Amino acid sequence: MASPDKTGANEAAGAAERIAALSYEQARDELVRVVNELEQGSSTLEESLALWERGEALAKRCEEWLVGAKARLDAARAAATD
Repeated sequence: MASPDKTGANEAAGAAERIAALSYEQARDELVRVVNELEQGSSTLEESLALWERGEALAKRCEEWLVGAKARLDAARAAATD
């Protein structure tokens, strides 16, 4: 049986992989859901911390998509001026 620390690390890695697989729209929609749940204030402290961490990961994923889209646009503009 895995120790609690290793189990938690495995769960975190799995959650990170699932977030990395999300499209921009999926990550954005999930982030909106997380923010709404946090704003309700009905979660326990532990639940709120977990939601906050998930929200941070989702925001990072959205930013990755936007940075990638900007790079593609910049490349397309550069190719169009050549």
